[in-house]
Amino acid sequence: MKMSKQFPLNALRVFEAAARLGSFTKAGAELGMTQTAVSYQIKLIEENVGEPLFLRRPRQIVLTDVGQQLAPRVSEAFEMLQEAVSSARGDINTALQINSTPTFASQWLARNIGSFQLAHPNIAVRLSTTEKLIDLIAESSDIAIRAGVGVWPGLDSHPLMRSEFTPMLSPALAETVGGIHEPRDLLKLRIIDAADPWWRIWFTAAGVSDPDLEGRPTSRLGAQSFEARAAVASQGVAILTPDFYADDVALGRLYQPFELRCNDGRDYWLAYPHARRNTPKIRAFRDWILGELNPETSGVAK
Repeated sequence: MKMSKQFPLNALRVFEAAARLGSFTKAGAELGMTQTAVSYQIKLIEENVGEPLFLRRPRQIVLTDVGQQLAPRVSEAFEMLQEAVSSARGDINTALQINSTPTFASQWLARNIGSFQLAHPNIAVRLSTTEKLIDLIAESSDIAIRAGVGVWPGLDSHPLMRSEFTPMLSPALAETVGGIHEPRDLLKLRIIDAADPWWRIWFTAAGVSDPDLEGRPTSRLGAQSFEARAAVASQGVAILTPDFYADDVALGRLYQPFELRCNDGRDYWLAYPHARRNTPKIRAFRDWILGELNPETSGVAK
């Protein structure tokens, strides 16, 4: 594709927004344009490329094969341009939007993010949390820390931490039943979130095939970190990722009665759009967190 003075750079910006948002209407709202103006700009870029970039369907647009090839490269190009201009202006308020699970955010990221900010004082961190998987292509977040198997279309991902789980409780609660000596002793106490599938996986691995979890209350606290706080307060036994609660164990607020830890195949991953993998702020955070948690892969991400 040969660049010239007539090359429709404005149309490329419109195309990037429409491709990212999946809608001419939403693209227009973001760019302050009418839907008619968006359609005109898309037509300009299609004429320049010589191929249709969208399939127009009732109340829906879908990228063609050519559009799918072009969209990530255009997105990456605009991101690099934005970073270059910010650097040239000497901006000190480049913002990195991070979306994380609540537990990882509270139990690891919040405790360690200071070292990243000291190393990169020009990058302002903005953190949001949710248990749901957000669409990093359409949303404003740059990076996500997710629990899963590490395969998400359009995203690059790197393993951060193995998500092992095991029952944990306060020593004071254990004393109320004369101590926890075998896995079945846990059933003498309140099980926090008995409907969590982790419980059945762990009891099965521990040789308890009939824990009768169905007859117990199925209340949910919404995040593992909240369940841990309930366990510290002797409100029951929680099934937790012990690597997050080393401080509570050291202080005697929680303990792990059995060495057995299980994993359901879902671990913690760093993920970001493949098209933005070379964005300086994403590279900086990726290198930092992999160096902290997974040093054997630090510096090899491309």
